[in-house]
Amino acid sequence: MSFRITGLPAEPFAPLFALSEDELKAHGALRKMVDQPHAYPCRISLTDAEPGATVLLTHFEHHPVASPFRSSYAIYVREGEQTFDAIDEVPDQLRRRLLAARAFDKDGMLIGCDVAEGAALEPLIERLFADENARYLHIHFAKAGCYAAKVERA
Repeated sequence: MSFRITGLPAEPFAPLFALSEDELKAHGALRKMVDQPHAYPCRISLTDAEPGATVLLTHFEHHPVASPFRSSYAIYVREGEQTFDAIDEVPDQLRRRLLAARAFDKDGMLIGCDVAEGAALEPLIERLFADENARYLHIHFAKAGCYAAKVERA
């Protein structure tokens, strides 16, 4: 079964990078210097920022639905990145983490969920999409609970 994984669009975050520290704070965001590998996952490119790079930590509503499952959380984004968008390809950022996958129906209601190591993401995607009512999946980093990426049928 074919699937499509996408990161977030870069455009909504672009103006944040030009803001001062005080202006970022007013937006509930802050600038961070990456101090360790694989600790700052960019939700746009679905790559991990390298030590020495700068990222923004900001709040993002990743599931803006009119249901009890409306959801938002903190995410990292990196300036100048392009949105990850690929069919039948799992980015390395997801492969190296424990993931939680959540399946939603057309009304934004949760209809299935499970966890898996990133190396075993494809079987989890297939299992959740076996339910014909599953319209899309959200992948989260299981330990921190934050949103990672969206999966749709391809």
